[in-house]
Amino acid sequence: MSLSLREQLLKAGLVTEQQVQRAERDQRQGQRGVAPREKRRNPGPTPQQIAAQKAAAEKAAKDAELNRRKQEKAERRARFAEIRQLVEQHHVPRVETDDYYNFQDGSNIRRVSVTPELRERLIRGELAIVRCEGRYAFVPAEVGQRVRARVERALIHWNDPAARPAADDPYKDFAVPDDLMW
Repeated sequence: MSLSLREQLLKAGLVTEQQVQRAERDQRQGQRGVAPREKRRNPGPTPQQIAAQKAAAEKAAKDAELNRRKQEKAERRARFAEIRQLVEQHHVPRVETDDYYNFQDGSNIRRVSVTPELRERLIRGELAIVRCEGRYAFVPAEVGQRVRARVERALIHWNDPAARPAADDPYKDFAVPDDLMW
């Protein structure tokens, strides 16, 4: 008697009965035109899988945006801490006098008390006025430029000695005195 290949493999212990049955079933389905079981398993992503992938992508984008905002906030805090440190190290002490220096902060006119020496230094551009934590401070012009490099709006007032009036300015020939008392 001759044994079939299937029986020989079973007898030798190389395959199990379940594997033989699965192979026969796949062979029968292949003859009928139905795809074998392995091919039917992954026809493509299901709608649930697509929705889950989309939700994961949205969550990743949201997390990336949140991390970017946190990073920007930390950088902004670091810049303001640097400005605070620069102002603390290089500020000119405040004076209490009845003489004031007027300057523009945005759309508002502000004033700080100054001595004649401080007024002259502000006019010449040796000193700048910076805002740090809601207060105004006098700092040397070089420090004022370093503050401006970190946060543009922190430098409130500086008379740039190199600044020239524009060529088309109709009032360029009429100098306004910086020590004008208001």
